[in-house]
Amino acid sequence: MSNNHATTQDKWPQGKRCAVVITVDFNDIQGILSQVPAVAGREKTLSVWRYGTLRGIDRLLALLAEKNLRSSWCVPGAVADEHSDKIMHIARAGHELATCGYEFAQFDNLSLEQQISSLKRGQAALKAQTGEKPRGFRVPSGNWAPGFADALSEEGIDWSSSWRGDDVPYFQPMRDGLPSKLVELPMHYELEDEPYFAFNLSPAVPPAQSRIASYSHTLGNMKMDFDGFYRFGLCYVLRLHPEVIGTAGRIGLLAELFDYITSHPDVWVATAGEIADWWRQTQPQNDASHPAQVWQQHTENGVQP
Repeated sequence: MSNNHATTQDKWPQGKRCAVVITVDFNDIQGILSQVPAVAGREKTLSVWRYGTLRGIDRLLALLAEKNLRSSWCVPGAVADEHSDKIMHIARAGHELATCGYEFAQFDNLSLEQQISSLKRGQAALKAQTGEKPRGFRVPSGNWAPGFADALSEEGIDWSSSWRGDDVPYFQPMRDGLPSKLVELPMHYELEDEPYFAFNLSPAVPPAQSRIASYSHTLGNMKMDFDGFYRFGLCYVLRLHPEVIGTAGRIGLLAELFDYITSHPDVWVATAGEIADWWRQTQPQNDASHPAQVWQQHTENGVQP
């Protein structure tokens, strides 16, 4: 049976209707410096993003503890080196830690060798803090080079949440058509907090300044998206940022969303690693028509679709 046609009971454990994974990107100021290099040295601007480290992380961890929910945190190695206390707080609270490489780099500007080097340094930084080599990866920005998925597997990464080509997990194709153990948990922009709320006055983020969104409308959107994922038995991957969602007001929005999701008795809320393990153990490889497979065929032939 193809991944695309599996029934709800085939996809999730104990007959659960859909899966939910809560992911958090802890980038400190590295994320904004990568996206808008002009803010370097502008401490007033950078303080907007430092807020997440100062206040947002603690609020997020407190809410997750209150709701008894576990999550998966994606962290650049350089941030782990700088904020070892926060990393240990996250780990001791029982949450999963994944790497984004060492620095929050624009991957389009890196060669395959540089991408692999960043991956290894990022893994080493987190292992030095927690004693465990991370199993998960999220590309910080841009696209990875052909062959990078193979490198992820070779370095012990068995899940990624970087692409957007589906609404259930799938396998990242390996070179030479070999069976893959690397599970992709695809994201969607509408399941992220940043498109709604990321804002800075000068320099302008976003450039058009067409934010901040209504909290009630945003909550309504996120509930409607969950309803769709629940209806069709899919995998709802929520992507959060402490500096965005961890403010005194927005944390209440997130609390309402968590309550709404968990009010459904047949929802499996799990870490990215747990969902990837289940998928790897129970689901067949992608069929040939899956977009990831088509892309792999083109890149192996040296053709950009």
